[in-house]
Amino acid sequence: MPPRDVPGLLLINLGTPQAPRVPEVRRYLREFLSDWRVLDVPQPLRWLILHFAILPLRPKWSAQAYAKVWTKEGSPLLVHGRELARKVQQRLGGSATVELAMRYGSPSIADAMRSFLQQGVRRIVVFPLYPQHSSAATGSSLEAVFTAASHLWNVPRLQIVPPFYDDPRYVACLAEAAEPILREVDSERVFFSFHGLPERQIRKSDPTGSHCLARSDCCERAPDARPEVLSECYRAQCFATARLLAEKLGVPSERRVVCFQSRLGRTPWIRPFTDHEVRSAAARGVKRAVVVVPSFVADCLETLEEIGIRAVDDWRAHGGETLRLVPSLNARDSWVDALLGIARDASSWLSSSPP
Repeated sequence: MPPRDVPGLLLINLGTPQAPRVPEVRRYLREFLSDWRVLDVPQPLRWLILHFAILPLRPKWSAQAYAKVWTKEGSPLLVHGRELARKVQQRLGGSATVELAMRYGSPSIADAMRSFLQQGVRRIVVFPLYPQHSSAATGSSLEAVFTAASHLWNVPRLQIVPPFYDDPRYVACLAEAAEPILREVDSERVFFSFHGLPERQIRKSDPTGSHCLARSDCCERAPDARPEVLSECYRAQCFATARLLAEKLGVPSERRVVCFQSRLGRTPWIRPFTDHEVRSAAARGVKRAVVVVPSFVADCLETLEEIGIRAVDDWRAHGGETLRLVPSLNARDSWVDALLGIARDASSWLSSSPP
């Protein structure tokens, strides 16, 4: 097939097992936690942790959790991702070719790259769907893209969409999703819950070695940090997103809680922890609250089960009444528009695409 004079747009999310069963979950966790950017310890230690501490027990627990949120169409993350890709392709028409890929599991990044090649696409705009930058998600996904591209005989040209944690269009989409729920609940507290990371990964991402986690309020002071610090610090970017979203929603500082979920293992993770903050607020007498999950653009195990089920149960068990999860952006029409705007700003290849 001769090369087509249209670009490709590669949308990347983290991944999901193929089914909510122990073998499929074990396979997914093995791939995920074998990544040196995710479990960033020396390889022999990583192998021991994975095969003796995680894989013997966690797949069973995770499979049960996945089963609670699995749909008739499959994994929520994959279902929403496919619908998003479909809508983006519909908006672009024949001016670009859209592929969805998962960093772990299927459809893989390598499969997407081969699909582009088979369609004659030689220019690819890579859009990691992680608003805030981390080496464990953004860095790992880009490494996989570069590796897959390097294995092709005709190496495609690549343009990368940068993190969009402070993009007004993304923040406006979050506010659009959250505002009706905040109004309906009449919330006394708003939890801005982001995926957690080990503290060591935050420190490793600070090129100066002098800012990240050097003081308790370092991320609140992120606007005063040098640009090279903010550009790489996941936690600071999370605080920036939360601040912009809270301001957009009119949530005063005394009603905001920025927190981090989904920690694994005993190593120190960035604080404060979402589960601790939820229990503490409910125990102190807060009755109505809302949780926004700005680091997830698609609903998945971490939003639907960890927050929508477990956090809600914790909230009620500690005296709270109403805790509502704001759905992720998924395939909202406004998010499709915002995504295309962000991608076009990052790539001249998409600038001539029709609205």
